[in-house]
Amino acid sequence: MGHVIAVSGKGGVGKTTLCGLLIQYLCESGKRPVLAVDADANANLNEVLGVEPEITLGELREEIERAGVDPRYQIPSGMTKQAYLEMRLSDAIAEEDDYDLMVMGRTQGQGCYCFVNGLVQTQVQKLQSHYPYIVVDNEAGMEHISRGILPMMEVAILVSDCSRRGVQAAGRIARLMKELNFKPQKTGLIVNRVPDGKLDAGTLEEIRNQGLELLGVVPHDDQVYQYDCAGKPIIRLPKDSPVRSALGEIVKKIGL
Repeated sequence: MGHVIAVSGKGGVGKTTLCGLLIQYLCESGKRPVLAVDADANANLNEVLGVEPEITLGELREEIERAGVDPRYQIPSGMTKQAYLEMRLSDAIAEEDDYDLMVMGRTQGQGCYCFVNGLVQTQVQKLQSHYPYIVVDNEAGMEHISRGILPMMEVAILVSDCSRRGVQAAGRIARLMKELNFKPQKTGLIVNRVPDGKLDAGTLEEIRNQGLELLGVVPHDDQVYQYDCAGKPIIRLPKDSPVRSALGEIVKKIGL
């Protein structure tokens, strides 16, 4: 069975960037193929990786929902909606040389996310045996944890910036996992975008207050911002990037 690594945290702390670099590290370390799962309705892991999926699970849900009503969406004659869904699910996985990417995406308008969340859960369970590692970029906040979308996670990586609010959000997610009786083998915090790579006393105090294990820090790097502004995939950062180097050391510490 594949090792499931779940990445969670408050919105805007750079968890998707770190998730993409983690996938890159695993692939370069020979631990491929990796299944990358963007389980955020506001999907952007594909941009970090530089991949354009053919269809998201949310868009696939729209096809099924509107089939027979909207002429743009047609199910082949004699095929049930369930059979069509099973056939199309393979199209929702973008295949690269070292990893595959599945994107949750969003429904249109006011549609409920329950069906799409269910697809993420069943697909991860079905595909788990096909990949040595599955890396899941979770939606910001606590919804995916509370819904039990990934009850089988082996490693839970919580990401924060240097703010107390970010660390507190990570602490709430960690406590929720305990309340729901999730038992990952490893749970820890990565603090991202740290000036000069050094945490101040206030942030360290809050990490202790939250009872979190600090896996490591990733320094602030203007090059990440520049790549983002230019629309360049973050995984194309040079190998000597301080962000890549710091994350590599953290992954070694985790033992992946």
